[in-house]
Amino acid sequence: MENILIRGVNWVGDAVMSLPAVRGIRRLHPNSKISILVKEKVADIFRLEKTIDEIITYGNGLKGKVDTIRQLRERNFKRVYLLQNAFDAALIASLAGIPERVGWNRDCRGFLLTHPIPYHKEDRKIHHIEYFFQIPKRFNPTLNPDYPWINPNLELRISARRELRELKRPILAIAPGAKYGATKRWESWKFIEIIKRFTDQLGSVVIFGDKEEDLKIEKMRELKDKVYDFTGKTTLLELICLLSECDLLLCNDSGIMHLGYATGIPLVAIFGSTSPELTGPPKFAGKVVKANIDCSPCFKSKCEHIKCMKSIEVEDVWNALSELIPSKRVVFFDRDGTLCKDANYLSRWENFEVYPDIDALRELKNLGFLLIGISNQSGIARGIVKEDFVQEVNKFFIDKYGFDDFFYCPHHPDEGCFCRKPNPAIAIISRYKYNINFKKSYVVGDKQIDIELAQMIGAKGILIEKDAKNLKEVVDIIKRDFDD
Repeated sequence: MENILIRGVNWVGDAVMSLPAVRGIRRLHPNSKISILVKEKVADIFRLEKTIDEIITYGNGLKGKVDTIRQLRERNFKRVYLLQNAFDAALIASLAGIPERVGWNRDCRGFLLTHPIPYHKEDRKIHHIEYFFQIPKRFNPTLNPDYPWINPNLELRISARRELRELKRPILAIAPGAKYGATKRWESWKFIEIIKRFTDQLGSVVIFGDKEEDLKIEKMRELKDKVYDFTGKTTLLELICLLSECDLLLCNDSGIMHLGYATGIPLVAIFGSTSPELTGPPKFAGKVVKANIDCSPCFKSKCEHIKCMKSIEVEDVWNALSELIPSKRVVFFDRDGTLCKDANYLSRWENFEVYPDIDALRELKNLGFLLIGISNQSGIARGIVKEDFVQEVNKFFIDKYGFDDFFYCPHHPDEGCFCRKPNPAIAIISRYKYNINFKKSYVVGDKQIDIELAQMIGAKGILIEKDAKNLKEVVDIIKRDFDD
């Protein structure tokens, strides 16, 4: 088995945006041991990443570099992928005796690389996710980046949920800082105005960031019971888990913005001197508020006037947030074994048999619930079921029984995708699309993974044959809850 090294990047936002590249490298080396070399300040991101076998952290200064070179020599790596652009990264890899060194040919380091990737200034005009991903893609042009999900396990999610249990929902997370500089930071008094409106009209607020990004909320007595200030109080792992349990995020272009969309929280991101085309969130993950002025983006960290940020009004941001409020209830349904007979990889209409009491689900529609299907369909990847047929069956439930949408995972279990239940990616995508309130929603299925999905997103799970014998009893349970 070969040992492969990835030299990771140094900043939280870049670490998130590099995750698809890390997974692409795993696809290039499915049977290798893959280690990643990063600073401790970003290591928690990769501790949640299943494609990584080992994390090696390094320190600063000459001693830190010497110790790192020694560690790398001991592991006999065959190849290193340098996601970091620095000359230093290539030098350390060379001194560590790693025979194959892959990276962008920039920063005067081309002579240190055995596989230099040609670099042109145009390469920095693509989104950073694509920029990092170009490295594995050069070795397999058929590769495409996946979404940079970060997926805390159930134990971590429940711990974070307990931490927030006393707060009124919806919970708005606010991150007022940005390491880059003042040109990335919306004015503090405007964040405070949003906090006052949100707590007066909707729910609670939690604040994240470093100590120097503190909004001094403790001085405002009227906000004491409505705002939980985590500023300077969390590790990176705790921050990730707490973010995953919030309902909305308001932030600048910052590391927390990237953690937000990676954990699946709908967000409003405020951009000033930087460009959402290069470092912004995926379009379906929320909204970007940006001033339309000629000097932006300038990419400066300091500015005498900061017109870009000062021209963004509280009302602009409030209106964007209002469009993302999680207001809709949904009942997520598994398909085979829940809505229709489990035919062991349903692949033919002759074997399709809908359960007779499915018409009862219309009562849920009358109560205002959305009906959304979420189904694992590994038969597609196994070559047993045609994807067109899966889509036709799902459309049948939409057309005949009033389902609002139907999602499915086509991957093999061994692929480790984030959309296969009980992973929450599909539920999160549906939340983005429909403004769903998970805490007032349900997951119904015939397998334990359906209940685990409910636990992952904080919804209530109903297990067929245990909690309810059939779909009519499912409806009765939900109606009783609704009346209470």
